[in-house]
Amino acid sequence: MKQRWISGNSIELLENGEEFFPRVFEAIAAARNEVLLETFILFDDKVGRGLHAALVKAAQRGVQVDMTIDGWGSPDLSEEFLSTLIAAGVRVHVFDPAPGIFHRLRLFRRLHRKLIVIDGEVAFVGGINFSADHLADFGPEAKQDYSVEVHGPIVEHMHNFALAAVRKTKERRRWFRRQAAAPVSSATAGDALAAFVWRDNDRNTTDIERHYRMAIRLARQRVTIANAYFFPGYAFLKDLRKASRRGVQVSLILQGNPDMPIVQTAASMLYHYLLSAGVQIYEYCDRPLHGKVAIVDDEWATVGSSNLDPLSLSLNLEANLMIRDRGFNAHLAEKLQRLMDESCKKIDIHDLKESSWWRLMRSFVLFHFLRRYPAWIGWLPAHQQRVTPAQEMLPNIDLEKMDGEACR
Repeated sequence: MKQRWISGNSIELLENGEEFFPRVFEAIAAARNEVLLETFILFDDKVGRGLHAALVKAAQRGVQVDMTIDGWGSPDLSEEFLSTLIAAGVRVHVFDPAPGIFHRLRLFRRLHRKLIVIDGEVAFVGGINFSADHLADFGPEAKQDYSVEVHGPIVEHMHNFALAAVRKTKERRRWFRRQAAAPVSSATAGDALAAFVWRDNDRNTTDIERHYRMAIRLARQRVTIANAYFFPGYAFLKDLRKASRRGVQVSLILQGNPDMPIVQTAASMLYHYLLSAGVQIYEYCDRPLHGKVAIVDDEWATVGSSNLDPLSLSLNLEANLMIRDRGFNAHLAEKLQRLMDESCKKIDIHDLKESSWWRLMRSFVLFHFLRRYPAWIGWLPAHQQRVTPAQEMLPNIDLEKMDGEACR
């Protein structure tokens, strides 16, 4: 399956769970044939239970529902939570659920995508998981994040990708076999040009990073990146420095109130190297930043699940939508400018409190690490997507009975 630019799409930005969850639940409620859903995190909280109810209702009215969750990101779902989904007819897949010591060797290669495709007509992709910490009423630890709702011919491409991932499930039981795929609409919906781009451990290991770097190298006016976990490789950093030095306004929005302190510590090790080339760095301080978005000049943008760190760029399974649309770019640019103006602390190179000898030593180590980590990290065990039907993991489910019910 090739990654390519497709015209005729409508793409709407959704900010945080307040905008994202209602739109997803409404789309599931309107589903006629099929729901394909992948998420890294699904919790048994008010958001997870809302998704649970929406999927159960859809399956009970005859919609074919496939949900894939990551075995490490969604570890605490109860047997009752899963069994009621399965009893309703939802096909629940778990990515890499294997326990034991050998599971630890694959710990960092995760299904990190957040992708929903409904009836082959509407899709959602971004960084928002199904958990209550994406809502403002969660409190100070609520995450700032983004997703997009997509209509148009690109949805067919996303549908084919999601369907291919589901088909990798081991169909050990007649109950689990899929019916024919839902019909897909490829009607023009707008003026946006879009490319659905993913990272896997097979033929598409660097595709998301390659799109980022190409856009940065072609930038003439501005590059604005808001990314939660920022520690890219040396080539990526060099592209940012070169862009800044040729007069492009390069702005990074990074975590100032991180959900994991090590994230801010790692990113701050790059500050002097970037600031010395004119790159502007802003730390978002209102709450944890979880977004993975960027704009370049007045047309190019991306929204997705991929961070700019070793896990996302070299290990995890990720998905981003690349967008060429002036209206969308302007809207996202307005959102990011508001963050910088109202909720960020701008970092000045003179505010960095460290001795010159320590900075030189650290820069030397970082330089050699960042140059080589894509190769080093590739030594970790690689594996293709391996999903297991959740009912095979629940010993109290009567599979023979469910086989019979599914055939009625």
